[in-house]
Amino acid sequence: MRSPVVSWAGLLLVSVVAAEVLGRAAGWGALGPGNPEGRRVAVTFDDGPGPQTAELLSVLSRHGARATFFVTEPAAKVHRPELEALRSAGHQLEAHGRWHIHALLLPPWLEWSQVRWHPRAHEAGPHLYRPPYGGHSPWTRLFACLQGRQIVLWDVEGRDWTSGDAGTLAEQALRRVRAGSVILLHDGPAVTPELLDHLLSELAARGLQAVPLNELPPGHIGFRAGIRRLLSSYGR
Repeated sequence: MRSPVVSWAGLLLVSVVAAEVLGRAAGWGALGPGNPEGRRVAVTFDDGPGPQTAELLSVLSRHGARATFFVTEPAAKVHRPELEALRSAGHQLEAHGRWHIHALLLPPWLEWSQVRWHPRAHEAGPHLYRPPYGGHSPWTRLFACLQGRQIVLWDVEGRDWTSGDAGTLAEQALRRVRAGSVILLHDGPAVTPELLDHLLSELAARGLQAVPLNELPPGHIGFRAGIRRLLSSYGR
């Protein structure tokens, strides 16, 4: 006969693990949407820089908008002129890691290195880090804290990695945008420049200004915002 103490201990362990997994998926405690009273939104790009960066810069310049680019180490090395073009145009450069691999697939010593790299490591902070896929391991928050990194996620996905056309993707994203939102796009998909053009036009029509994250500024994701993020991000 199983001891009630053992049963309760097992239930407690399962509950703690479930809460940890759910909390990491929801993004509770990470940086996300900012104050809605500022009438600002942050447009962010993952994965670059790359061959399409110049086109994104052109669209942003045409709308008088600035953005935040979360770049990877390999792309930053290969596409250094594009990286410098982003810097020269006044866009914010932050880290997306050394490898575009989910944190759960990295052993701790590699995730430490993943979090440590930053394109502005020699400059004064804050230094932001967006994990690939937004994925966390049990170590991600600790490593970020120890290395002076702040984890930033998002509340609106452009879904530019899907097969949708630019107009449809923009309409879907704009239904979820509010003042203070952090919009996730990618530097790479063919649809992104046209999607960006649609988004920036409608944001301006709504009286919303597209700014870098440091001008939003982002706030910590609380319980309700985390639940909304879960409902909107995973498969919907």
